[in-house]
Amino acid sequence: MRFFSIFFFILASINGFSQFAPQVGIAGSKAIHRDSLIISKWANGAEIEIGWQDISDTLLGKVSVGDSSSIIGIAGNGILSLGDGGIATLSFPNLISNGPGPDFVVFENGFKFGNDSVFLELAFVEVSSDGIHFVRFPATSLTDTLVQTGPFGHTQASKINNLAGKYIAPYGTPFDLEELKDSSDLDINSIQYVRIIDVIGSLNNDFSSLDFIGNKINDPWPTPFPSSGFDLDAVGLINYQIPSSLEALKLDIGLIYPNPIKVNSILNLGFEFSECNYSIINIFGELVQTGILYKDNLKINGPDKPGIYFLNILKGNANRMVKLIVEP
Repeated sequence: MRFFSIFFFILASINGFSQFAPQVGIAGSKAIHRDSLIISKWANGAEIEIGWQDISDTLLGKVSVGDSSSIIGIAGNGILSLGDGGIATLSFPNLISNGPGPDFVVFENGFKFGNDSVFLELAFVEVSSDGIHFVRFPATSLTDTLVQTGPFGHTQASKINNLAGKYIAPYGTPFDLEELKDSSDLDINSIQYVRIIDVIGSLNNDFSSLDFIGNKINDPWPTPFPSSGFDLDAVGLINYQIPSSLEALKLDIGLIYPNPIKVNSILNLGFEFSECNYSIINIFGELVQTGILYKDNLKINGPDKPGIYFLNILKGNANRMVKLIVEP
């Protein structure tokens, strides 16, 4: 019986029975819109290594769409095509830190052909605390590897995980530093750089990119055009360190109670300051509630629907975000 269970697990993985979060518009999707209020800062620096239009035919030359300025700032202001195996390393105005939920989000320009056909180009994501040691998120691809996905083929989001480009524009793919907490060369509360590396989606052994368990990653290939490869749009920050000069707000998470909270219950908060602004945001980045906290009124009404929310407290230039769980 034990042998059969192991065999079934392996068979299920090979045949794609194991599924991840689905595409935008389907229940369970983890996509984040570029206008989401949980994104507060964007990359402000970039170094790039452009790849080939087609790594199997280098006579075609390298890609030529976009430059480093195309990927700085908010999503939707242009793209940089990385080409086969191209690399972009981005820096930020603040250190990224491990907080509640996803910590940063990567945007690409994938699109739909129709209801069931989705064009996605994928990339590995790595992070670094020192600019020397980079740690890769454990990417998984359960896409079929018997038939090469053609230049305009489609990919199911539910078969890939921890690969940038999973979602169509203008939605981004979130990444959670908690997944890398056991990495010895990384301080997940002090990330300086995010590196994006184009996946070469070829099934040819000479060029193929592999996921963390050794599967070939099958995505549209070859794409022998000046816009070949992963089209990086932007990287946005969700959780980050506040510089010490701005650490005006001292918030003890233990002073927020109860948490979890029941629907429509009173949430109690305690702070050192007499006046703060606050907002409550849902997991889709939508503003649910906002207001001002005064010294003599440190209570607010909790959300009226169950789910996961983020309570953001703002004092001057400093802010703290706390994950809030609302139960029925």
